[in-house]
Amino acid sequence: MENEIRRATGLLVIEVVNSNPNGDPDRESDPRQRPDGRGEISPVSFKRKLRDLLEDSTSDFVKALPEKFSDHMEQYQILENRTRDLKAVQSEMGTNKSKFNEDDFLKSPFVQKYWDARVFGNTFLEKGADKGFIKTGVVQFGVGLSISPVDIIRESNTRKAPVQEGKDSGMAPLAFRVVAHGVYCMPFFVNPNYASKTGCTEDDIELLKLLIPQAYDLTRSAIRPDVRIRHAWYIEHKNILGSCPDYKLFEALTPVRKGNKEEPSTSWDDYEDRDSLPESLKNKVYSITDLVK
Repeated sequence: MENEIRRATGLLVIEVVNSNPNGDPDRESDPRQRPDGRGEISPVSFKRKLRDLLEDSTSDFVKALPEKFSDHMEQYQILENRTRDLKAVQSEMGTNKSKFNEDDFLKSPFVQKYWDARVFGNTFLEKGADKGFIKTGVVQFGVGLSISPVDIIRESNTRKAPVQEGKDSGMAPLAFRVVAHGVYCMPFFVNPNYASKTGCTEDDIELLKLLIPQAYDLTRSAIRPDVRIRHAWYIEHKNILGSCPDYKLFEALTPVRKGNKEEPSTSWDDYEDRDSLPESLKNKVYSITDLVK
């Protein structure tokens, strides 16, 4: 199957305002923070937002997608689902066959059904099969890190309904844990070299590009009300080997902190924005697009 997926480098520039972009379960859901004070957003957290958006097949968002997606949602289901039946998935993969090869896998109901498995890969293993099924995905997201350290606000929430018998009101100690302000950069990579292994198609990547700008806007929560994707840069290379080093693209598109970069920022005005690549780099890539515009 011929694939027209181009190698691409992406960079999300995410502004967090009085929100918890990614709670740390090891620290009572505190916003993730490194020892140097810089905030962190895990790749798993961001991909979860994309999966949640697509999994609700009756949502207005899904209905608004181009018909080639909205009319064929049976091809864009989510594997990483809390209620997924493992045995049923193994059957869809065809791993219960005595003989199993790559062609069987690519033609299996599993590949035809699960968008996130085609795009992000999967880690299913089946005993007795010819080989294990650890498929590296075409798309990989990196860790999102804030440019400067972040201040974390921790306060208790009051509750009208009591949480203890005999009391007419209640408290949720330190339940309100948010980043006051921060600007995070999260890299991502599209590697078509693995498309033939997972069955990822050009349409799958097109859908990813439609999902990314809505990842936070359409999944807001009480503790995450204001997370803004300022830029979602998507840069296509001229060849599969990469026509420009990724790090040079990141350096050129990362906002520059004004003043003392070791002090937490208080607003977007504390940064010098980057709205394009310099000509010296633009000439080395096939195209550059901001998915949020």
